Amino acid sequence: MTDWNRVRRDFPALAPVSGRPAPVYLDSACMSLVPRTVLEAIEAYYSEYPGCAGRSLHRFAEEVGHRYEGAREAFARFLGAPSASGIVFLRNATEAINLVARGLNWEPGDRVLVSDQEHNSNLVIWQRLADERGIRLAHLRLPADGSFDFDALDAELDRGVRLVSFFHTSNLDGRSLPIREIAEHAHAKGAELLVDGCQAAPHQRVDLATLGADYYALSLHKMLGPSGTGLLAGSPERLAQLAPLVVGGETVEWTSLTGHQLRPPPHRFEAGLQNYAGVLGAAAGLRYLERIGLEDVEAHDAAINVRATRALMDESRVHLLGPTDPAHRASIYSFTLDGVDPNDAALFLDEGYGVMVRSGMHCVHSWYRERSLPGSIRASFYLYTSPRDVDTFVAGVRELLGRIPASPSVRASSPVPPPPRRPTRRAAR
Repeated sequence: MTDWNRVRRDFPALAPVSGRPAPVYLDSACMSLVPRTVLEAIEAYYSEYPGCAGRSLHRFAEEVGHRYEGAREAFARFLGAPSASGIVFLRNATEAINLVARGLNWEPGDRVLVSDQEHNSNLVIWQRLADERGIRLAHLRLPADGSFDFDALDAELDRGVRLVSFFHTSNLDGRSLPIREIAEHAHAKGAELLVDGCQAAPHQRVDLATLGADYYALSLHKMLGPSGTGLLAGSPERLAQLAPLVVGGETVEWTSLTGHQLRPPPHRFEAGLQNYAGVLGAAAGLRYLERIGLEDVEAHDAAINVRATRALMDESRVHLLGPTDPAHRASIYSFTLDGVDPNDAALFLDEGYGVMVRSGMHCVHSWYRERSLPGSIRASFYLYTSPRDVDTFVAGVRELLGRIPASPSVRASSPVPPPPRRPTRRAAR
């Protein structure tokens, strides 16, 4: 049985500071906090073996090289990847998606299918390639209730699709797509599948062999790793068909003044000096997550979301985005408030209650613009979120609604009153 209070104590950012209460961090879908073991792993690299892997033969270089490749193997096991050579370390999922997009050998007229709810990282690059290489971009509309329309998918596939590129779990409303079945439909029509797994892998068990995705992109800063760490997972055979985004040091077997030969995946994609400290920190975060267990994390997320959902379900001015059942959006509670601008609400919660949420369009501008919405408020949960965090969040939302008249004439841009006073910040010692 996981002691969730003990888990919270492992995260330095959640400690009370200068007499203020512990912060309530509900923005893990943007970036997770990191446990102390991640900070220790980063410090260990710089203080104990600050070498450059794969180049020198001294003890620092050998040690960091061993640990770096060990991290690759650990993530391969965690994701059920075919082999460690199918794991490419990158800065984030955006770079991973761009690697696939820029790396494939496109022909004019090739079609790419995305949903109408994709993060900008999985939309803008395809729009650019439509302009630059003549690909055609198609959009699959997702039902508002969180279901998935396979008839609509098959209709698009029947028109000819080279690549399907979908999220696994939406960062907008928390819904998850049936990736295994989508892969089966795509492959049956000769299409490949690229998946944005940023919001799924930190919260639920992912087995790539079962899912059948050809490429799987992750930002490790959403699963207890430091910023600037991510990966692309795929079979070595799939990766071998991609051209590198960047070439140079460590990407080649040999060079002459007139030519070169690229190394096999994954090394051909990891040019120059790598973020060794970040990758080793991310591996430490992975070990921490595995010690707790994804099953426990997923159950904890769901219980927290049930608490938030039930507490606000009778508030007529709270409008939930996505599936109504919290089990179908376990890590995310995204909503709008009648008469309150999302950014004003976020500032009120932070200044008045110490609750940090995300507001705005969550890098899915296209979805909000289609609906003429200014954005939404998103509370996102993780293993360190406590029931007390949820209660504080709910109290803040209720007070805010109590301060804004429930009048149909009130616009979303109406000014928000000052938040209640919080404990005064003391001078740091």
